[in-house]
Amino acid sequence: MDFTSLSTEEMIWLGIGFSGQSLFFSRWLLQWFVSERKAESQIPVSFWYMSLIGSVIVLAYALHRVDPVFIAGQSVGTLVYVRNLILIHRTQKRAKSG
Repeated sequence: MDFTSLSTEEMIWLGIGFSGQSLFFSRWLLQWFVSERKAESQIPVSFWYMSLIGSVIVLAYALHRVDPVFIAGQSVGTLVYVRNLILIHRTQKRAKSG
């Protein structure tokens, strides 16, 4: 790909796409760090928020590019991340009410 031939708008969209992908990838680094610190496999709540936000950003990029493969993948993933957050918050609410 010749980046010098891209318009300013396309460069901005590339930045958006890479930002979303970077956030999406960094959730694994977070999960690894937390698991190592606790010496057992852990998935912190922030993992799901990073998944959701990264997925929505990548989905926006995929919609801009009209890429049906990424649109389908990120759409389904986004639903999974939202559902996990709902379940986590529901469990926390039950635990608080005792």
